[in-house]
Amino acid sequence: MNFRTLLFLFILIPITFFGILLILLLHLFDPTGNGFYKIAAWWGRLSARLFRITIEVIGQENYSPDLHYLVISNHSGMADIPLLLGIMKLNLRFMAKEELGRIPLFGRALRQAGYVMIKRGQNRDALNSLIDATTVLKQGHSLHIFPEGTRSATGELLPFKRGAFRVAMKGGAPVLPVTIIGSHLITPKKSLKINQGKIMVIIDKPIDPSSFSTIEALMAACSEVITTNFNHYSRGYICR
Repeated sequence: MNFRTLLFLFILIPITFFGILLILLLHLFDPTGNGFYKIAAWWGRLSARLFRITIEVIGQENYSPDLHYLVISNHSGMADIPLLLGIMKLNLRFMAKEELGRIPLFGRALRQAGYVMIKRGQNRDALNSLIDATTVLKQGHSLHIFPEGTRSATGELLPFKRGAFRVAMKGGAPVLPVTIIGSHLITPKKSLKINQGKIMVIIDKPIDPSSFSTIEALMAACSEVITTNFNHYSRGYICR
C-alpha cells in the first residue's frame, strides 16, 4: 500500500459510489444505458490524472466513434479498464467477471449499462454469456473483451482463447485490436500498490471477421497484430 492506494480508498471509491448512484438515477430516464458511458469515461480520465498516469495513444485515427466494434486487447493491470474507458471514443461496454455483478449497486449499474457478466468455464452459463455478448454487438453497441481471459503478472502476452472470436464471427462487427504496454507496472498483480507511470495504447486498424473462414484463423490474425505491436513498441517503452 502507498499514497496512491490511499487516494484510491478515500477519494476515488467515494466518487465512484456517488457516480453509481447517479447512473442508477439516470437509468430511470434513459434505460438504454448510454448515459453510463459518459460518466465512466470521465471517471477513467479522472483516475489517470489522480494517479499521475501518462497515456500515449497511437492510432486514434484507425476507428470511427460513429461505428461500433468488438474491441480486444491484452490485459496486464487493473488500470486497463478505466484507462480504456477514458481514451476510447466509443460508447463502450465490457465483458466482466460475474463476481463484479454480485457487488451491491455496482453490479446492478453494470448490468443496466449493458455490460456482460461472464462465468468462466465451458458450462451453459458461459455459453449464455457469449450469446449476450453477441446481442450487444447486433444492437449496434461496441463491446470490449480481454481474449487472454486473465491478467498477465509480467506484462507479457498470454495465449488468446476462442470465446472473443466466436462472438466476433457471430456478432458481425469489425474487430478493433488494441495493445496495452506498461499497465502491469501501474497496478501490479497481487499487490495493493498503485504506481504512477506511463502507459502506451496502440489502436490498430479494424479487422473484418467475414474475411476469415474459421474462428481460429480470425484469432491468429488478431493475435499477430497485437503481438507485432507489443514487440515493436515495447522496445522503446520506458515507465517513468
